[in-house]
Amino acid sequence: MTTGVPSGSIDKALTVLEALAEHSRLTDIATASGLPKSTVHRILQSLIGWGFALVDGNGGYLPGPRILTLAGRVMSRFDPAQHARAALRDLRDRTGMTVHFAIRGGDEIVYVDKIEGRRPYQMKSRVGMAVPLHTTAIGKAVLAHLDDAEIAAIVERTGLSAVTPRSIADPAVLREQLAAALTAGYAVDDGENDVEIRCIGAAVFDHTGNVLGGVSISALSFELDLTSAALIAEVTGAAHAVSLALGAPPARLSDVG
Repeated sequence: MTTGVPSGSIDKALTVLEALAEHSRLTDIATASGLPKSTVHRILQSLIGWGFALVDGNGGYLPGPRILTLAGRVMSRFDPAQHARAALRDLRDRTGMTVHFAIRGGDEIVYVDKIEGRRPYQMKSRVGMAVPLHTTAIGKAVLAHLDDAEIAAIVERTGLSAVTPRSIADPAVLREQLAAALTAGYAVDDGENDVEIRCIGAAVFDHTGNVLGGVSISALSFELDLTSAALIAEVTGAAHAVSLALGAPPARLSDVG
């Protein structure tokens, strides 16, 4: 995304293409791109020739089929963990704790990346492991961004089965925690998936603006202060960076927390 008025020909074409994603009228595209209508019209004709734009039959323009073809090819090779790796490594380096990146899979989260902390021990978790949504910081961060009906369905299907004596098994308590997580922008796990482990997690969003999964830090309970403003800021900042790396709309992220 460019800032200010684009100057180069490639910048101008990309700015028009980006504006085309949200506008159809020539005047609106020109306003959004900051370019003269004559320039926008000329670029649109080139985009039509390449299949990246279409005339809609009502005097406006639409994104063309070439965009869908290109997007399909890109997504077939898209690896969220690879795009998230830099932010995850930075989070580990800044906190020294084990970092997880997990994606929702039904009523569970699945770890897709893990970077061990700088501690003389290792977590039992592993890439590919699936754990319940309601017993993890990442899972609760994900649940906080689902609607009430979907949360109710998950509660009914899972029965909120306990993994440890500290797991949240009461739907009312879970909903209180989810409401707090939605407001604060992060969730915690206080020995709920492993009685000796604490975690702080925040949600990650995909290119559609929907919640995809989350990022967390984990450590032995006596090493991780769940109220530490510094650690919370590190986790939420990393989740924000991962979301941007996955193409999440910035406007969606401004609503988080």
